[in-house]
Amino acid sequence: MNTSTVTHEKSHVFKRASWFEHIELIMALISGVLIVLAYIAERQVGASWIHVTLYLTAFLIGGYAKAKEGLTDTWETRSLNVELLMIIAAIGAASIGYWMEGAILIFIFALSGALETYTLNKNERALESLMELQPEQATRFNDDGGLDVVHIDELSVGDRIYVRPGERIPVDGRILSGSASIEEAAITGESIPVDRNVGDEVFGSSVNLNGVLTLEVTKLATETLFQKIIQMVQQAQEEKSPSAQFIDRYEGRYVQVVLFSVAAIILLGPIFTPWSLETSIYRGMILLVVASPCALVAAITPAALAAIASSAKHGILFKGGVHIENMGRLKAIAFDKTGTLTIGKPEVQTVLLHPNFSQADVYRIVSLIEEHSMHPLAEALVQFTGKHTGTMEQFKDVTGSGIEAMIDGVTYRVGKQKFADASGDFFPDEVEQLKEAGHTLVFISDETHTLGAFALRDTLRPEAKQAIERLNRLGIETIMITGDNEATGRAIASEAGLTRYIAECLPDEKVEQIKLLKAEYGSIGMIGDGINDAPALATADVGIAMGEGTDAALETADVVLMKNDLVRLSSAIEQSRKLNRIVLQNVVFALGVILVLIVTNIFELLVMPFAVVGHEGSTILVILNGLRLLSSSWD
Repeated sequence: MNTSTVTHEKSHVFKRASWFEHIELIMALISGVLIVLAYIAERQVGASWIHVTLYLTAFLIGGYAKAKEGLTDTWETRSLNVELLMIIAAIGAASIGYWMEGAILIFIFALSGALETYTLNKNERALESLMELQPEQATRFNDDGGLDVVHIDELSVGDRIYVRPGERIPVDGRILSGSASIEEAAITGESIPVDRNVGDEVFGSSVNLNGVLTLEVTKLATETLFQKIIQMVQQAQEEKSPSAQFIDRYEGRYVQVVLFSVAAIILLGPIFTPWSLETSIYRGMILLVVASPCALVAAITPAALAAIASSAKHGILFKGGVHIENMGRLKAIAFDKTGTLTIGKPEVQTVLLHPNFSQADVYRIVSLIEEHSMHPLAEALVQFTGKHTGTMEQFKDVTGSGIEAMIDGVTYRVGKQKFADASGDFFPDEVEQLKEAGHTLVFISDETHTLGAFALRDTLRPEAKQAIERLNRLGIETIMITGDNEATGRAIASEAGLTRYIAECLPDEKVEQIKLLKAEYGSIGMIGDGINDAPALATADVGIAMGEGTDAALETADVVLMKNDLVRLSSAIEQSRKLNRIVLQNVVFALGVILVLIVTNIFELLVMPFAVVGHEGSTILVILNGLRLLSSSWD
């Protein structure tokens, strides 16, 4: 199946999924409204067909999706599931006159299912945003030397393709002729373009900024590095968490045990106990009600939703309860550099000037020249040197090197050291120190002298150091994984106070590093903002995206820092740890109540009203305990 077909089919799947998730949620909410109306009717009118009809309608509307899912799954896998148990428990409660009990079971389960569907579909849409960056066509040289526009799936290894300025490179290849600045943000995440010349490798989906290139195809469209990013996101999303695997493993057995126990009480009660058949059915129905997982669902879901709501008020968006639970179990957090720990835009940090030339003159020349450049560093240089007036002539952009221009009759060069400082003797010690500290240097020279050098570097976010300090105090290891070079990585890690750093990582290498860190620490989070971070975000136990990040990062991540405030990470971890304590309390209490109700039912000490009170009472108590998270304080 070719890329365009995949993209086309995916778009229809996403539309259907989006429609279904909204219908499922609407049906659950309608079910809840009907329950309230039925309760009011029962209290106002008493026993009548009105409230029974309302409860029955709530059953049908709220339970349809889960009943269909449970029956379909049972038929396909030949094993019972919790969905089926919940439906049977609800019907069982209604069969002995407890319509409201059954309806509430249906409502809670339907609502949780709708939220789960919504979260899963949000993650699936990450693939769509990634696919939109993959070009579908390429300009290929034919046998006669002409150009043909073809679909990328028609390209073969060894084909020659033509890439114009401003176009995305369609597939991975090697430059045969030409040179250009290539924006590789989709692959490496770095904001500063890299210069590529004849013989260099380039990646599909990166952008040719300013050169005319002839490339030799080195990989098929389905094997490019960018396609691997898409595949890794998809694979990581399909991998189930340990909790999900545990539930899948024991779900069928739990349902079998409960249903077997109910059947045993009903069938064997009259034979081996003094119970009549009517009493046995009564005891069986009580068991079916009290053994239903309603209290256990309430032990986790309301607390998680309360924690999510509280976090959202403070600028942290969790995409589900499981993610906020996992947040509290993190032992380490891996940080992307550009746009996450740093602002993502280079700024001038240091200026070196020749003693015989004034600062005003050098700044004026640099400003006049860089105003006409499209290079990302040009904007930072113009902002630093300010706007100036003057006439410039013979502007020449030397791809991969810099700019040559004439001002006031003098020819100047601005760019790389070999281009604008041919002698290499301009403050050699200072220049070397700046390079080791991770700076990018731009030199300026006239026809005889090097006039100066500007050292630029991406700067730390103002709150980054405080955020790292707070995480370290919580016992969280802080690690930076960056595609940048060793010198820059070392300098930023030292300045931020990180525990360690890993430099020069491509997206697939970031994923491998995350897997290694998971093996080392047991549970790890990853925070980033770029398309290239998406596979690592999906692989980590908790993927965290900056709110100003790319759509791919936002869709793939489990958590989003809406206000880009890294300091909130430590508060979110503390909130998560509190949630996990409350969930443990709730689960122990809910299981204890279920056990007590089952035992008292067996010994005929429990009647249905008390079973309802005990079951619903425990549910209410664990909900109230969970709702304490709504009022929890944040630093």
